[in-house]
Amino acid sequence: MPNYRRFAAENRPVFITLVSHHRQPILVDHRERLRVALRQTRRSLPFDITAMVLLPDHCHLIMQLPEGEDDFSTRVNQIKGRFSRAIPANYPTTNPSRMKRREREVWQRRFWEHVIRNEEELLRHLDYIHYNPVKHGLVARCRDWPWSSFHRYVRDGCYDSEWGVDVELDTAGE
Repeated sequence: MPNYRRFAAENRPVFITLVSHHRQPILVDHRERLRVALRQTRRSLPFDITAMVLLPDHCHLIMQLPEGEDDFSTRVNQIKGRFSRAIPANYPTTNPSRMKRREREVWQRRFWEHVIRNEEELLRHLDYIHYNPVKHGLVARCRDWPWSSFHRYVRDGCYDSEWGVDVELDTAGE
């Protein structure tokens, strides 16, 4: 297996996608467990969540690390591990490789990340995150999806509550 190396993200926000194993629609049902895993990880390895959306089988978030730190990978692995250990044991492991590592089949093994390079990219990724429930046909309007930072951005005046009704997003590479 190749030695995969992640790009250093010091002082830059990172867009992250986590996907459940075989896209099982389990995340919304266990959202409180994910919230606890995020909170526990933030206590041991601080980071800010700039934006986030939770969908049934995946979530997107923009993570900002403290000044001088670039290890977002350990944070993501701790979030995934804490969440996996917290959910009921009805997700059996059938893959021999996962059994050997004592891994549960809750998450896809890896995660997708993109280091955000500038303000334009940040705004594009914020739009992508907040529009995602509409893109996947879960709701007709962004404001109708309860598990999204979209509501905080509306309260803060960054989005109008009707944003996303007639939006065409540039999602190339996402």
